Amino acid sequence: MTNRESLGKLYLVGLGPGGLEHLTPAAKEALQRVDSVVGYGPYVEQVGSLVQGKNLVTMDLGQELERAAKAVELAYSGHQVAVVSSGDAGIYGMAGPVFRVLVDRGWDGENPPLEVVPGISAMQSAAAILGSPLMQDFCAISLSNLLTPWETIRRRLEAAAQGDFVVALYNPRSRKRNQQLQEARSILLEHRSGQTPVGIVRDAYRSGQGVTLTDLEHLIEHVESVDMVTVVLIGNSTSFIHREHMVTPRGYEVKQAP
Repeated sequence: MTNRESLGKLYLVGLGPGGLEHLTPAAKEALQRVDSVVGYGPYVEQVGSLVQGKNLVTMDLGQELERAAKAVELAYSGHQVAVVSSGDAGIYGMAGPVFRVLVDRGWDGENPPLEVVPGISAMQSAAAILGSPLMQDFCAISLSNLLTPWETIRRRLEAAAQGDFVVALYNPRSRKRNQQLQEARSILLEHRSGQTPVGIVRDAYRSGQGVTLTDLEHLIEHVESVDMVTVVLIGNSTSFIHREHMVTPRGYEVKQAP
C-alpha cells in the first residue's frame, strides 16, 4: 500500500431531514473537510452551499452499492470522502452498503479509516412534528421487499403488533408497491383497536411537508397520499390524539386521555 493510499478517509454522513438548520455541527464539519462527496443527487443538492468546488459524484436511487463502491475506491486512492444519506446513515442509509463493499474487499478495519456521523432520522423528524408518539418502546419496519422477503416483513409486523410496540413504517408505499401498507394495517388491526392513532408525515421539514392524523380504521382512506418520502407512525394501546398532537404517555400507568 502506498503512502498516498493511506491518507484517504470515509465519512458516512447523515444529513437529517433537509434544511441546513437540522444538519449537526459534526456533519457540517465533515462535509467541509472532505474533497469528494458521493450520494443520491437530491441529497447532495440540499447541502450544495457546503460542498461547492468539491468532487461531487451523484447516482440515482437503486444504485446504493455502486455509490458505495465508488466512495470506497476514492478513499483507497487517498481521497477524503463523504457518503451522504438523508436522515441517519445507519438507519436504512448508506452505512450498510459501504460496510458491505469494505468487507468484500477485505478491509482491515483501519485503512482507510471510517467515521459514521449521525443525523436526525426520519422517524425522529416525524415524531417531533406529531408531538410525542415514541415515548414507550417502539420499532422501525421498512415495508420495502426489494431487499427483504415480504414473509420476513410480515413476521416482524406480527411481532410488533403482538408486543404492543409503537411502529414507525419506512418506505410504506411506492408506484410499484401499493399493497404492503394495506396489508400492514390489516395485520396490526388483528391485535389492536381501529381507534389506534396514526400519524402520517410526508417530506418532514421540507417545503412539501404534509401531516395527517388519523387512526388505523381510517388509514385506508389516506393510502393514496403515502409515498417513499413518507413515514407512518402507528401508536400502541395507550397512544391518543390531543388537539392535533399524537401522544404516547411515558408509562402504561398514565390514564389514557378521552
